[in-house]
Amino acid sequence: MSDCKCKDKDLNIVCRCEDITIEEVRAYIDNGVTDLEQLKRMLRVGMGPCQGRTCTPIIIRELSVATGKPVGEVPLTTFRPPTSPVKLGVLAGGEEDD
Repeated sequence: MSDCKCKDKDLNIVCRCEDITIEEVRAYIDNGVTDLEQLKRMLRVGMGPCQGRTCTPIIIRELSVATGKPVGEVPLTTFRPPTSPVKLGVLAGGEEDD
């Protein structure tokens, strides 16, 4: 049995929640989008159920390579409330236990 590897590395999925490939991320970066916040708004990376826990480090590394900035200097996205899960019933005006 041979090792099963993706022959086209550009088709590797970066954001599994939103089904975004590294090729898509690199295309946006090549077109001048060098900010994680912009990539989040345009591609929805980091907006799925994992909230970027999987894709954000990979995308930050790509931005670091593209901009020449160290990984620690690539700005992160702005966290906006609610930062914790809220039941839909609470938002709809129901009781918290509903």
